[in-house]
Amino acid sequence: MKILLTFLIGFIFTFAIAQQNQVNNEKNLAKENLFVNPIIPGGYPDPSICRVGGDFYIVNSSFEYYPGLPIHKSRDLVNWELVGYGLHRREQCTGAVNLLDVQSDGGIHAPTIRYHNETFYIITTNVYYDTQKQHTDFVNFIITAKNAEGPWSEPHVLEEAPGIDPDIFFDDNGKVWYVGTHSPDKPNFPGEGEIWLQQIDLKNWKLTGPRSFLWRGACGGVWAEGPHMYKKDNRYYLMIAEGGTSFNHAMMIAVSDTISGPYTPNERNPILTTRNLSYDNWVVSTGHADLVELTDGRWFMVALGVRGDEERNSNMGRETHLIPVQWEREPFEWKKIKYEWPVCAPLTGKVERFNPLPFENMPQYRNDAFYDDFDSQKLNLEWNFRRVPKARTYNLADRAGFLRLPCAPDTIRERGTCNLMGIRQKESDFDYGVKMVFNPKTDGAESGIILFQKDNNFLSFTVVRDKGRYILRFKLAEPGKALTMLQDMTLYDFTGDITFKVESKDHRCHFLFSTDNGETFTSFMSTRADYILSKGYTGAYLGIYSTANGKTSADYADFDWIRYTGYQRMMK
Repeated sequence: MKILLTFLIGFIFTFAIAQQNQVNNEKNLAKENLFVNPIIPGGYPDPSICRVGGDFYIVNSSFEYYPGLPIHKSRDLVNWELVGYGLHRREQCTGAVNLLDVQSDGGIHAPTIRYHNETFYIITTNVYYDTQKQHTDFVNFIITAKNAEGPWSEPHVLEEAPGIDPDIFFDDNGKVWYVGTHSPDKPNFPGEGEIWLQQIDLKNWKLTGPRSFLWRGACGGVWAEGPHMYKKDNRYYLMIAEGGTSFNHAMMIAVSDTISGPYTPNERNPILTTRNLSYDNWVVSTGHADLVELTDGRWFMVALGVRGDEERNSNMGRETHLIPVQWEREPFEWKKIKYEWPVCAPLTGKVERFNPLPFENMPQYRNDAFYDDFDSQKLNLEWNFRRVPKARTYNLADRAGFLRLPCAPDTIRERGTCNLMGIRQKESDFDYGVKMVFNPKTDGAESGIILFQKDNNFLSFTVVRDKGRYILRFKLAEPGKALTMLQDMTLYDFTGDITFKVESKDHRCHFLFSTDNGETFTSFMSTRADYILSKGYTGAYLGIYSTANGKTSADYADFDWIRYTGYQRMMK
């Protein structure tokens, strides 16, 4: 008992120091009336934003992860709370919107969130590759809710709606429009995209009337996608992403007097990009943005960006950033029509790490820490699964104060599910601790912690029963390579209690463990921090994992708590 108490006091003291450092950083920012980007750290790409009175809501892409369509809420644009998910029930994801066995980097792409007549709308695409037909299905659908926290409706699928990244636009004349993307019938080059428009009948959930083709982009038109329509001063503005999601990502905008066009591009396109900056800028690949107007008439933009923490990339992948916007009228006397255009980050023209607060006396209270002791009977919203989990993947009822992960036969594989769950990695430098109780009786039963990016890209640090012995095992999965066991160690006199710890700093991850309730920790393995670098659409997760490696077993692991603290780089 004394040892346990000593460990808890030590761990709490360390946690408190980390929290105090974070508080000091926050106080410094507050004194200078600044906030720091990204405003929503971790793998939250393709942000879309809407305002309801004094509240703001952001929804992000979730791809193959479940629950899908994470929704954050804020009153000041810089402090965001995860309040729910648009896809939060199994039955929403088992029909036309299939997240049961969706491929990696498939699933939910580029949503738009809007509020109209006391109802929230999210419109988005599920991308599903059918292996039997060898064909990719693009299912565009709408879900609705009276409250952003949910519950959200079943998906309303819109037939004959090709392409991805749809936008829903409520015009002030009562008409509702679908703004989509597709590949034109006669593209001028591979990857050319085209934006199209058609009216939506919301009573019958179908497209109606003629289809108009609006625009193929401003700067080459490569992968013109992610459209959003706005109306300002009786003109229609069409903003799109272009150039793909890597270093050439950019935002373009055009204007028309009528919604069906023709659209006149802004001569100063792109309005947001890092094309003109060094590949070593602190953030790169900015784009896929949405605009919001405040009650006082000011405008802001939310956009994805990739922090260049590791090899001009990061484990977190694409994150949500906030950019101030002001509208400026063209000054040219010789122009008959002088259009008004949005100017992003008017002072510098780029996404800045530090920015003036949108609202005075409403400072940013950045909290890059997460703690779960599993005392609630409801799973914390931060937890995610790769695809829709099977029944009893976990439970919180069998042992009070613990989360139980059974040792099911399933292992990590492409398009599969297993007893794996995680929270988003939100900073490149972090501490991650997990307390586990594990007494397996079946050879092959395995449980522990895992840092994962994809089914073929993870680091696992687990206890495995092997021929009656208890082995501490470290494995690495890399794309295109066989699963590699990097290190084994026999745990003699193992009682079943183990505490895992990961320390990520100076571009390396250090893996430690303790079998004496944290009184002493032993260093087990050290690796590069970029093994789970984001190379696709999603960011990395820090998780827990349990399996019987193909066998039927009654074994399970009980997890007492997890602790995560992220440490921001490049702080003043």
